[in-house]
Order: sequence, then C-alpha cells, then structure tokens
Amino acid sequence: MNTIKVLDKEFNILLENDNIQKRTRLIGIQMNLDYEKRCPLFIGVLNGSFLFMADLVKEITIPCEMTFIRVSSYKDTESTGEIKEVFGLPENLENRDIILVEDIVDTGFTLSYILKEIYKQSPASVSVCSLLLKPDALKVPIEELEYVGFEIANEFVVGYGLDYNGHGRNLNHIYTVKTVADPIP
Repeated sequence: MNTIKVLDKEFNILLENDNIQKRTRLIGIQMNLDYEKRCPLFIGVLNGSFLFMADLVKEITIPCEMTFIRVSSYKDTESTGEIKEVFGLPENLENRDIILVEDIVDTGFTLSYILKEIYKQSPASVSVCSLLLKPDALKVPIEELEYVGFEIANEFVVGYGLDYNGHGRNLNHIYTVKTVADPIP
C-alpha cells in the first residue's frame, strides 16, 4: 500500500522502513567509531524522535546514556518558529559529550533554541543527529549537524515518529503529503 490517509490528507510513501533501518545502522556504526572510549549522552527531542532514537541506540555498542526533552514549534503542517518548551534539559551537562537526536530539521529554529540551552551548561562536545533534513527549508545554519539520515524536499512528511496533528506517528514508513499533480495509484 503506497498511499495512505491520515486525517484529511493523503500521503505517498517516501522512505520504506527497510531503508530507514539500513541508514540508522550506518549512523550507529559511525557513532561507535566517533565516540570510542567516551560515554555520550543521547538527548532525544520528543515526540518525533522516539522511534528513530530507539532504533539508533540499539546500534550503539559503546557505553552511553539517554534522556529526552520535549519542545514544540508546529501548528498543523507548518513550523510556527515559536518555541514552547515542555520538558527541560537535564542540569548535569557540563563536560559531557552530547548527541542531540532529532526526527527532522527543517527551518532550524527549534534546534538552534535547544543548542543555545545546551551550551549554557558547558558540555565537552555537542553534535546533532537527525533522521531527516530539509536543506531548502533551513533558515538557521546548524554547524553541529553531523549525522543525517536522509535529505528530503521541503514537503510535509508523516510516519516513523513524525505526525500530522498528533496522528500517524505509528506508521512504519515515512510518507510525503500527496499533491494534486500526483498520479492515482
């Protein structure tokens, strides 16, 4: 089934779960090398990153710790640029190696806000790992973005943790919103 409906919108498959898992495995292998003899703290940005982070840390063989924060800047299918912090960062980040795990980076506003908050605690290092990146939507440069699963077009996506008004996070694949010009399957 290549087309699905979530609420009032139809979506076409963009990335199959098998490809997501392969890419996640490769990112995990690289992190194991990059953080050898260190114990990074993975900070997942909820809600969207939970599936990606769960699969990612299964590939991590070095000692590590995990926690989550929750921020929101979306309304419907658009980023508002207005950050609403729900759960804050841990208060013990000094001299820690931080890996911030995101589901998607589009404008970069949310990520920039989170990074500023992390740097206030003087970590040893900070890197960002995002499953998806929309380079055409990026409005704020993110130098810490070291691990990217897939670069995608500036289109709304759902599935594998990403939602449309709270729905669709449970979908196994990632789908892109269907446009009027898309052919009927």
